[in-house]
Amino acid sequence: MTYFDSIKLMKHLKLILSLLFLLCLAPMPYGFYSLIRFVAMIAFAIYAYVYYEKKSNELAIAFLSLAVLFQPLLPIYLGRILWNIIDVGVAIFLIVLYVKENYKKK
Repeated sequence: MTYFDSIKLMKHLKLILSLLFLLCLAPMPYGFYSLIRFVAMIAFAIYAYVYYEKKSNELAIAFLSLAVLFQPLLPIYLGRILWNIIDVGVAIFLIVLYVKENYKKK
């Protein structure tokens, strides 16, 4: 994978993560949720660093907080209903951020 391919992947990763979070609403095996938590933690940590480098501290803190929330090493047990609400909220947040960043008025 070249550098430019990874930039394209990072650009669309918000939409991919949104889809995965919405898939968490369906009954899936426990391993699926664990995988999503691991992928989300890594992606959110990367986004926290990217936004920190861009001097967008609010988004850096938001993504760092999401990385801590979704980390699978010391899971936070909130119950299925609350996790579903969080999954939908994070999916909406990621979609709005994607649209805002990719469809700016020029």
